[in-house]
Amino acid sequence: MNAAKPLRADALRNREALLAKAREVFDAGEFFDLRFDDFARLAGVGTGTLYRHFPTREALAEAVYHDQVAALCSRARRLQATMPAGEALAAFLRSMVDYLDTHRGLARTLATLMGAASDTLAEGSRALEQAVTDLVAAAVQAGAIRDDVGVGTVMMALHGIGAAHDRPDWRAEADGVITLVVDGLRR
Repeated sequence: MNAAKPLRADALRNREALLAKAREVFDAGEFFDLRFDDFARLAGVGTGTLYRHFPTREALAEAVYHDQVAALCSRARRLQATMPAGEALAAFLRSMVDYLDTHRGLARTLATLMGAASDTLAEGSRALEQAVTDLVAAAVQAGAIRDDVGVGTVMMALHGIGAAHDRPDWRAEADGVITLVVDGLRR
């Protein structure tokens, strides 16, 4: 796909249909149960369309991840623009737990498929960290949170929550960790 040339409306619809179906399959944890060509059938497009937009399974996974990161970063900016800084940070952290809960299959699939060497995963991680950095900086500037806790600490808490997703009471415990983090950040 040529990034410089905008897609025709039908090509954009086909690409979006492929991404939407891939998200569903990832979230269900069935990514490895399907042949790559099955994504085209499930999305209602031809295999040529699949390969034109996403020549490999990895390219499809990276596109799904990129879209998800963009949506999360957009949410962080929206919260920052519409809420007091401390509340925006807390709301974003809670929404990250919601996201991790809803998209457990996607996270596991991406980790398995792309491993630690993926530029896309590294780029997405940097974008999410920047979104959290902006929220933390705004909350510090507003006097809503302490200024002696860095964004790395907040990111480590989020990573820990995500890594523990197989625990039986994960959701309740994850919400509890976010409460601890938010309470610990307050002045």
